[in-house]
Amino acid sequence: MIEIERKFLVRNEQFKAESRAAIPIAQGYLSSVPERTVRVRIKGNQGFLTIKGKSSASGASRLEWEKEITVAEAQLLLPLCEKGTIQKTRYEVVSGQHIIEVDVFEGENAGLILAEIELQSENETYLKPEWLGEEVTHDKRYYNAYLSQHPFQLW
Repeated sequence: MIEIERKFLVRNEQFKAESRAAIPIAQGYLSSVPERTVRVRIKGNQGFLTIKGKSSASGASRLEWEKEITVAEAQLLLPLCEKGTIQKTRYEVVSGQHIIEVDVFEGENAGLILAEIELQSENETYLKPEWLGEEVTHDKRYYNAYLSQHPFQLW
């Protein structure tokens, strides 16, 4: 139940040619408090309810609990969320033994492209494609909960 991931800015759209899937995502936050974010997500034809704890000092690790719910349930919960729904398309790119998830944001966060890679430990090695840019794991501005309240286009 501990999620370990690193976040990166993306230099260009070369990842699209390497992706194996492009999935639309809509998500909102029932709570965006850093100690306990509660997210409702529709990812393609699936719904999810996710609770995340506060991040470690490095920003790479935190408790994550996720439960699949029906899309109908997620659609009922989304209007209860705080202001600021996130809209994005997620591209999945296989890189060595990992999958890099690249999110192309839409709406008020248009222009932002972030990549995430989940790891088994904070020190695990991974292949870094040339389109992967600056690491922003430690920068809370790139957390989706933050982006829902402080859209990228207003920075």
